[in-house]
Amino acid sequence: MALNIPLLREICETAGAPGYEQRIREVVLREIKPLVDRIDIDNMGNVTAFKKGKKDKKVMIAAHMDEIGFMVTHVEDEGFVRFNTLGGFDPKTLTAQRVIIHGKKDLVGVMGSKPIHVMTPEERNTLPKLSDYFIDLGMTKKEIDKYVEVGNPITRERTLIEIGDCVNGKSIDNRISVFILIETLKKLKNTPYDVYGVFTVQEEVGIRGASVAALKIQPDFGFGLDTTIAYDLPSAKNSEMVTKLGSGTAIKIMDSSVICDYRMIKYMKQTADKYKIKWQPEVLTAGGTDTAGVQRMVPGGSIAGAISIPTRHLHQVIETAHKKDIEGSIELLKNCLQDLDKFNWEF
Repeated sequence: MALNIPLLREICETAGAPGYEQRIREVVLREIKPLVDRIDIDNMGNVTAFKKGKKDKKVMIAAHMDEIGFMVTHVEDEGFVRFNTLGGFDPKTLTAQRVIIHGKKDLVGVMGSKPIHVMTPEERNTLPKLSDYFIDLGMTKKEIDKYVEVGNPITRERTLIEIGDCVNGKSIDNRISVFILIETLKKLKNTPYDVYGVFTVQEEVGIRGASVAALKIQPDFGFGLDTTIAYDLPSAKNSEMVTKLGSGTAIKIMDSSVICDYRMIKYMKQTADKYKIKWQPEVLTAGGTDTAGVQRMVPGGSIAGAISIPTRHLHQVIETAHKKDIEGSIELLKNCLQDLDKFNWEF
């Protein structure tokens, strides 16, 4: 399988901070229109791609469209922009980065902070805080006020590139899953149950879109699609790695928001083995995904699990995923959806 890198690049580079997913939603709608029987957009902006199955059961797949970003909170008299975060950030990763403020027109700026040359010894030995940073647009406040106002979303500026056997860029979390869901919809033939592929909003700020979508769909089965930590780096202990790049797609067992249904875990492992798809188990002690919303927001719950894509350098602009792991994730999702009625789901 050859990955459609131009499409993946467009998906990763398109802006879509939590609550402001309009641009990436348009890309999704363009791609899925010829692939499904019906498309719905709810009040929050979730996009649901529906494919009719043969039997009267529902399966929901959730892949969130939003990326971590920021929001303008103040423009100082000197023209520097203050911001609030939308999603989780390690402050030190903001140093020397470019961002885009999406106001009346897009403006590129840089994340600035106090130069090390004028820091006190104490400041040099202290980890940076989010409040240490500001955005420099290279403009006066008078010029900025023509285009920027409080509440404008901000995203990070970075292109997607191929490095070795991997892809590298910003927002692989979770645009890689948007890509995987689109590519899976292209491959799906006959499915036993109705498929609801949901491109969700506002996951990075609390699994909000997936919860709303699951309430509406009421799925019998659910799959989350998201990245997970690949801590296969120098000095990492084997017990700390969670997953490794190139070791296959990951089958989630648990994270801090969900314990996956043991039947679904067994089913996904058996399906991977049946179709000779390389896989690895994932136990993530911190962090949550849309899987929690899909599992819980249904009377009695849904039988839910998740496919996780191992990713290095999460929540940075240098996120890295292995092409073979991506390919395996597409194959596992496709086959899980097509074989759902062949497993004994009884307790």
